[in-house]
Parts: sequence; structure tokens; C-alpha cells
Amino acid sequence: MSQEALATNEPETPHLDFAGTTPYEDYVRADVLTHLQHTLSDDPGEMVFLVTTQVMELWFTVIVHEWETAAAALRGDDLPTAIAALKRSTRELEALNASWKPLGQLTPAQFNSYRSALGEGSGFQSAMYRRMEFLLGDKSASMLVPHRAAPRVHAELEKALHEPSLYDEVVRVLARRGHPIPDAVLERDTSLPYTPSEAVEAAWTAVYSGDGDAGLARLGEALTDVAELVWRWRNDHLVATRRAMGAKPGTGGSAGVAWLEKRARKNVFPELWTARSHV
Repeated sequence: MSQEALATNEPETPHLDFAGTTPYEDYVRADVLTHLQHTLSDDPGEMVFLVTTQVMELWFTVIVHEWETAAAALRGDDLPTAIAALKRSTRELEALNASWKPLGQLTPAQFNSYRSALGEGSGFQSAMYRRMEFLLGDKSASMLVPHRAAPRVHAELEKALHEPSLYDEVVRVLARRGHPIPDAVLERDTSLPYTPSEAVEAAWTAVYSGDGDAGLARLGEALTDVAELVWRWRNDHLVATRRAMGAKPGTGGSAGVAWLEKRARKNVFPELWTARSHV
């Protein structure tokens, strides 16, 4: 509060008169964001579905940024920066997972009232979510096919497909810190899905048995937090889908619940989980 306001005991008046749009609008682009909703049915619930899905896309974008920041830091052996980015991403994953709350109580009748508006649209077609999955090591060239007609998106996904995943960078850090990781793991084709390695499991076993590298232990726990929240995301998706549509095929032609059940069983950063049995 200014000295003048204190002297007169009157509250300050915020600056209200701007030559153009407000600085807030210039930075946030709120007017753009709040006019991106174009519902295709008369059901009032569709607005909730649409906005929640758009919010999820924004969280995907932030999380991809954090994991790419972490991967770049790991390439430079900067564990503190990588761990900080991973920890931020856990809070963002918590917010992302909370997005299921507005959708988690949908009954089949409520979902069916606007499901036809989706046509063949499905969440697995999300390019930003696919980049998240690629960063986790779940690579698939076939998942680029839906984006062939969008050159920029396709190029970004193709780049992410061939780049080392976040976990590939983690494994390379383990090797540089003295753990015997085979060349076959370090030089693998990073456009293919990551497969578990006994050598990587042994490295994490040593880390968690107290090999003296506290930085790697902190990195392992930050990654485990991420992996747990990704599992919760997949499981919450499964439950919400099961409530809304049962075992019917998914909107994008997938097996629906059966496909999601398979996804929910997959561990992210697998050796971080299996190594704990050997400590």
C-alpha cells in the first residue's frame, strides 16, 4: 500500500484503464482459452466433458515440459535440476489425476447422451499424451499414423519417437556412475519400447542397498513417485471408463475397458519396482 493510501486510510485503486487488452489477457490468453469450447450436442454434461479434456491436454503439456527438462539435465549429469523437475511433475500429475473427478461419476445414460458427438474421437489420439508415453519409454511408431495430416504434430512425435526416453537417460546416468550396464542396453534402438534389463535391476538393487550414491537414491525415489502417479492415472481412467460405458468398445475403435486394463497392468520404470525384492 502506498504512503498516500496509508495517510488517507483509503484502499488503493488498481490500475483499470489500459490502451489495449489487459496485461493479464496478453500473458494468459484467457479469451482464447475460454472460447475454444464448441459442444456438438444439447446435453449440458458435454461442456464438463469437453473442458475437462482440454484441461487434461494442458497438464500433458506441462508434464512433457518437466520430463524433457529432466532428461536434458540428466544428459548433463545435473541430478538436482532433474530431480526438481520430476518433483514438480508429481504435483502436476496429482492435478492431472484429479481431472477424473468430474468425469468419474458419469452413468452410462449420461455419457451416451453426448457420446455420439465424439464420433471416432478417443484420448489415445492425443499427440501430447503420446509424447508423455514416449518419454516414459513406451514407444510405438504406429501411434504416429493418426497424425499424418498434421505436419507439425507428426514431426514433433517422430522426433520424440527416436530420441532417448527419460528412462534411457536415467540408465545412462547409472552407467556413468559406475554401474555395469551392457552396451546392448545403452545403445538400444530408442524408437522401440523399453524392455527390462537384469543389469539395470542389479544397479537399482545396489543403489537401494546403500551403495553410497545418495543422489541416485533420490533420483530413484523421484522416478518412483512419477511411476506411481502414472499408474494411478491409468487406473482412474479405467474406472471412469468402466462406470461410463462398461465393456463396450471404445470410441476410437479400441477394446475399451479391456485395453485400459492391459495398460493399467504395465509398470513404468520396471526395474525400480522389481529391484526392491532384492534389497
